Order: sequence, then C-alpha cells, then structure tokens
Amino acid sequence: MDCLESSVRFDDSLMSNEFGSVDALLTAMGHKRFSFPTIPFIMFLSAFHAYGQLDYNFYDRSCPHLPMIVRFGVWAAFRNETRIAASLLRLHFHDCFVNGCDGSILLDDSLDFVGEKDAFPNRNSVRGFEVIDRIKAEVERACPLTVSCVDILTLAAREAVTLSGGPYWPVSLGRRDGLTASQQAANQRLPSPFEPLENITAKFTANGLDQKDVVVLSGAHTIGYAQCFTFKRRLFNFKGSGKPDPTLDSSLLSNLQSNCPNLDSSNSKLNPLDVSTGYMFDNSYYKNLVSNTGLLESDQALMGNPGTAAMVNDYSTYPFHFASDFAVSMMKLGNIGVLTGQAGQIRKRCGALN
Repeated sequence: MDCLESSVRFDDSLMSNEFGSVDALLTAMGHKRFSFPTIPFIMFLSAFHAYGQLDYNFYDRSCPHLPMIVRFGVWAAFRNETRIAASLLRLHFHDCFVNGCDGSILLDDSLDFVGEKDAFPNRNSVRGFEVIDRIKAEVERACPLTVSCVDILTLAAREAVTLSGGPYWPVSLGRRDGLTASQQAANQRLPSPFEPLENITAKFTANGLDQKDVVVLSGAHTIGYAQCFTFKRRLFNFKGSGKPDPTLDSSLLSNLQSNCPNLDSSNSKLNPLDVSTGYMFDNSYYKNLVSNTGLLESDQALMGNPGTAAMVNDYSTYPFHFASDFAVSMMKLGNIGVLTGQAGQIRKRCGALN
C-alpha cells in the first residue's frame, strides 16, 4: 500500500488556549464527534476500571492538551486522505497483538532486533507511521518525554474511528513503550485472511479476547482497503478447486475478477473491504456478510459458524449493538499486555529506543 503523498502541517493556533474543550476544537474542525448514538460513559467506567496503573486522567496535569493534539493530528491526516483512518486502526491492532500494546510495531530495525514493520502481515501494507511521528513531535514540543508513543497510537485509533462516523470510547492511559520488537512474533501471532476461523479465534484467545471479540473487531473492516492477493484465491482457485468460492455473490465476483485479474501484476491493487460504504464506519460490513458480499475469506467465514453467524445477523440489524460492543472490544484490545510504572520507557522518537 502507498504511503501518505503529502505532508500534514499542524496549525499551532488550534493548540492555543482559545479552545477550552475537545468539543470546541471539533467545532473548529467542522466535524461532529460521531454519528452513532452516544454510548453512556458510565457503562464503560463501571465495567472497565483502569487496568493496573492505567488511568483515564493520567496526563491531565502533565500534558493536559494531549487529547486535542492527537485529535487534531488525526483530523489533519484524515482531511488529507480518508483512508488513513483504517490504517491507524489497523496499526493499533497489529501492535497490540504482538507482545501487547507497547508500540513495538513503530520501531525500526536495530542492531539488537529485527522489527515488525517488514513481517509478512505488515510488509507493504501497514501504514500511518508518519502520522504518529508527526503527532509525537507535537506532543514532545508541548510535554517533553511525558507521553508514550503507544498511548498516542491508542488515542489515534479511537480518533480515527470517531472521525469515520464510529463510536467514541474512553481510553485509559499510562502505557509505557516497549524496549524491543519481534518480526518472528508478528509472523506467528497476527491473524491472517487465509486462516480458518478456529485459528483466528485461537489467536484472539491467546490475547485474552474471545469469539465475540473476533466478530466485533472484524467489523473494523467496514472501512479500509485490501490488496488483491489477500482474496484472489476466492476468485479463481478456491481451496485448490480451480473454481471461484461458491459462497461469493456472483455480481461481486465478476467485478472483483475484472479489477483483480489472475496475474501477479494485480496482486497489490486495492479494493474496498466494505463494498457498500468503504469510508463510513457503520454496520454495512455485517450486511455484506449476510448477502455473501464479504471481501476476505476470513470475513465471510463468520457466516459459516452458527455462533458467529448469529452475532453477524444481530449487528447487521441493530447498528447500536455493534457500536457499543465495538467500543468495549476496543477497550479490551488497548489493554493487552501493557507496560506501566517503571517498565519500558517513554521514547523521544517512536521509531527508535532512547
């Protein structure tokens, strides 16, 4: 996948004290907080107290403008390219699934380790590093050596969802950045679109999540794109049959075969994961699965299991159920294997250790 083509400049005036609240900043940006019905904070705060030493108010005194800096940084990138929202969300997911949410995916290779950026699930695919780096630079200017890169990434993922029309959820803060990265762990632990549902579920379970989280977090595919190679076997040689996937809608099949011909040169071409509303965070992803127009084999497989199919049907009918459950699952995701206290460090630059 391509990187951002033009730089994002931060307007310092938007960081001034004239914006006394997040809502004031959002008004200045001309964007609503989210389109889903408001999810009561009390539901979250009663179900999710801060994990370990994480706290919803962790930076209130040490970096009070952090939420607005992150929000504006994501908005500026989103204004430049709406696709970046899905990229930031995926970046957060791929970080947390490899040895916990510790910002390891942001690290470049070093003499001591081979990083995760070039792992097979991430190679020429995971993106958004420049956005996090720009936000980190702004945060360092306001609050030097105070806020971790992983906290910035976690907040950025939330902002990406809300800017796309999805739900808002409170993010507990105080994570510390990890001291290493592992390409091997990334290759082994990240779910693949080619894996059967039971394997994907096992990888979620290994991170303290469950089958419901598989269905809910798969709903992130309501935004973003996939390269042709991730689903091409469904179009021409499904499971070695020499024929297309019989569950794939015939009209969609024809369109995909046209955009992704059975040639290596088409492998990196992009297609929307949600063929209905690819830039809007809504429940169309689940409606697509019900109508056999899911793009990835691993997505459509959710309809082949009675338990997951029941959840898909529910979310396709009741968007608020999806919104509220997605918020809860994202809170669980963001607290996988976090480092707190004196563990890890606060990186000055996200791509390298101090």
